[in-house]
Amino acid sequence: MVKEESPQITRRTTRSSALAKCSNNVVEETKANSQQQLTLDDLVIGEEGESFSFADLVSSFPGRESQIKELVHLLGPQNSPMLPIFIYGGSSTGKTSIVLQTFRHLKRPFVYLSCLTCYNPRILFESILNQLFLHRKNAENGYSSAKRCEKPSDFVNFLREALVSIIGNPQGQKSGLSNKRSGKANGNMIYLVFDNLERVKGWDKGSTVLPLLFNLYDTLKMPEVGLIFISNTSPDTYDSNMGYVEPNPLYLPDYTDDDLGQILMRNQANKKLYTSFLSVVLRPFSRITRRVDELSSAFSLLFRKYCEPITDLGVVPNEEMKRKLFSQFQPHIAPALNEIFKVSTQPSTEVEARERKPKGSTRKSGGYEVVDQLDFHMSTSAKYLLISAFLASRNPATLDASLFDSTGGSNNRKRKRKVSEKSLEQKETAEQELLMKGPGTFPMERLLAIFQCITSVAEDPLDDEEQAQDGLGIQDGHCGLMSDVLLQLTSLCGANFIVKGGSCPLEGSTRYRSTVSEDMALQVARSIKFPLSKYLYRR
Repeated sequence: MVKEESPQITRRTTRSSALAKCSNNVVEETKANSQQQLTLDDLVIGEEGESFSFADLVSSFPGRESQIKELVHLLGPQNSPMLPIFIYGGSSTGKTSIVLQTFRHLKRPFVYLSCLTCYNPRILFESILNQLFLHRKNAENGYSSAKRCEKPSDFVNFLREALVSIIGNPQGQKSGLSNKRSGKANGNMIYLVFDNLERVKGWDKGSTVLPLLFNLYDTLKMPEVGLIFISNTSPDTYDSNMGYVEPNPLYLPDYTDDDLGQILMRNQANKKLYTSFLSVVLRPFSRITRRVDELSSAFSLLFRKYCEPITDLGVVPNEEMKRKLFSQFQPHIAPALNEIFKVSTQPSTEVEARERKPKGSTRKSGGYEVVDQLDFHMSTSAKYLLISAFLASRNPATLDASLFDSTGGSNNRKRKRKVSEKSLEQKETAEQELLMKGPGTFPMERLLAIFQCITSVAEDPLDDEEQAQDGLGIQDGHCGLMSDVLLQLTSLCGANFIVKGGSCPLEGSTRYRSTVSEDMALQVARSIKFPLSKYLYRR
């Protein structure tokens, strides 16, 4: 009975496609588990019998025809060696999706690595080797990798071994090994795609991993291997003194208003009605952000509000109907512009609450009135950034790890040591000196770190479901409040809420200082329901 049940377990757990027949799956998985031979066909994406032409590829990405043609030109004809390619551009400009769909069109094998999910060298190295060795983690192998690799030298040796095993047997299907994918691999070239390359800079050993990746072209010396790097930052932000072959750059600019209109128009049932909606909201919103995921998330809620007076959603609006829809929808535009960076985007609820609640509403707290609403206009992202600057100026930098840890800040359950009287006196003296000095200065790195920590507390996980839009943007996870932080910082500096405190000669970077009082910081925190006192250090 054991022999009869084992192929069923294998078929159920390692099945690669729901469209394949059960008999073919048994043959494929049995031979894959025995690791008889490796073929390039296992690294080709595509459905069975699929015909994905160049016209289909271009039509999938409005406004990107010239960039797609340039990418195909840099990849070259079949089996032609190529120099490394460096693709860069802003967030949600289609970099990753264009690369993946181009390989789908060309039917060429590739290995994809995201430095966002592979967050340290070991995971990155082993992920590459697992794909090249066609290894899948499961219960049978104890969820272990094909090769345990931590050192860069071991990674290069294992990588060369895996590439030789695949490229050395390009015609492995002649031995009876059937194809797992629909189309056979075109040519003997194999490509390594490294996405979110800028993330490597923040790794502990990022200074050694980046030169290793850029020097793979010279280290491997294998013309059958192509390297593609995808980054949100330009090549100038990387050290050019590493001695590597300079890759061919390919820049993807931000989408224009016409491109955004074509992208957002996709999969809309009533295109005439949605066109009238975009004519109202697209231009003001595109001045704030041009990210497809953020705009689609905001527009999905606003479009429902826009269509509330309409009973038949299939109607073609005329000029009179457009004017009526605009007149009732206009009060919701300004609040939605302010909430576009908010984690939970609910502009209609905010408008209704403000219509029912009078301006300047107050509540009693400790015998005096506390105003919940601010006297000035400020977006949600600017409020979070202002609170981050206030905390960075008031809290000692040495306490950031304990105040912003994942266990709840100062309420963690670490065992405390007994403190002597002398150390208590030194601590009180230091606190008095810190109080006399006033708000301290902080670098931008610390400001952004605190900003990301406090915004993650209020992050709504339901918003992530609305961010996948037909592969037109990078699905890089967190795309909430971190969008235009530098722009918001410039605005706060211009309003003198944050001032530049000079530059540190040792660090060589500009330092900032918060000028807002504690009462104002608490008022801003109450407006977004943020527990400021939980993160504020007090003696």
